[in-house]
Amino acid sequence: MTVKSPYFAVGKWAVARRLTSFSLTPIPFFVLMGEVLFHTGVAMKAIDAFALLIRRVPGRLAVIAIVAGTVFSAISGSTIATTALLGSLMLPTMLARGYEPKMAMGPIMGIGGVDMLIPPSALTVLLGSIAGISISGLLIGGIVPGLILSALFVGYIITRAVLDPSLAPNEELPPAQGLWERWRPFLIHVLPLVLIFTIVVGAMTGGFATPTEAAALGAAATIAAAACYRALTFANLMKALTGTVAVSGTILFIILGATTFSQVLSFSGATNGIVALVSGQGLSATAVVIGMMLILLFLGCFVDQVSMMLITLPFFMPLVQRLGIEPIWFGVLFLICMQLGLLTPPFGLLLFTMKGVAPPSITMSQVYAAAVPYIVFGLIVLVAVMIAACFISST
Repeated sequence: MTVKSPYFAVGKWAVARRLTSFSLTPIPFFVLMGEVLFHTGVAMKAIDAFALLIRRVPGRLAVIAIVAGTVFSAISGSTIATTALLGSLMLPTMLARGYEPKMAMGPIMGIGGVDMLIPPSALTVLLGSIAGISISGLLIGGIVPGLILSALFVGYIITRAVLDPSLAPNEELPPAQGLWERWRPFLIHVLPLVLIFTIVVGAMTGGFATPTEAAALGAAATIAAAACYRALTFANLMKALTGTVAVSGTILFIILGATTFSQVLSFSGATNGIVALVSGQGLSATAVVIGMMLILLFLGCFVDQVSMMLITLPFFMPLVQRLGIEPIWFGVLFLICMQLGLLTPPFGLLLFTMKGVAPPSITMSQVYAAAVPYIVFGLIVLVAVMIAACFISST
């Protein structure tokens, strides 16, 4: 006769509760927003609008990539999709116009990583769900670091282009147009996307909607915008829905594995043992957080972002709770580390995405070198957020 342990019943109930949690419902809506944006071609029209608006700027095409990528980050939750789109559309143009390869590839990879920080972001929802952190707080908390990174990228590109014009040669621009002709595509193809982002974030910030309701509103607005542009066909919609189902299903299986793993660690006593061991060292909360960030940065060089969450969160979150660390601040730091992991050699996902869309003449070492300045800026923002968190907690 087989006797089932009560721990098995409790663990099975915990896994089922996590998978059926209402907090996970923003994920398919956020994924759908990005899928509709890319499959309907709305993203390409936005790039053309920025090209008309941004003219007399050193490193113009690289700046356009950063600005367009930032807008896409506010409407798409996929870092890989943003990098692949910008890489396939803008990288050949920049190389053909004499841009140094690192100057051409770096901005596209850098802004692709920022996609993780600026909502909507499916990985942010996944992090909040697994870690038990407020999802709306995490989504809002990533906005400022993401925008700061975008501004730093633009400043870096302009500075490099001014100091060494050979990196980004001046291009022959089309004849100047009137003010209305330049702004009209922006107002038609970009402003609605910005308004969708404002509605989604504003609804959560103002307390008018939960993350799920705001995500549903954003998905509906994105589909409506594509329909108004006459870009929403049945075939495009089916591609977007199919992609959404595939990504969302994958994420649910990830949550299943993460929850099962954390339950095994909890019932075996491994989590409590490690938490007690670290707590017994007498380290300050700041020292523990620094240690956790170093572990995440190391893991980011070798494993993907989901694996980083699966491996670390079952140990990190009990420590965060034991030491009284603000969960949202910790979650934002975790997001920045995952963003850096997308770019850090040798196995950053965006590095291989860029290699996949780059011409065969581009070597992997060139891709690695192109990402280095943007990794440095990410580390600067990580340290700045950590210092700000320590300052706010001490006041």
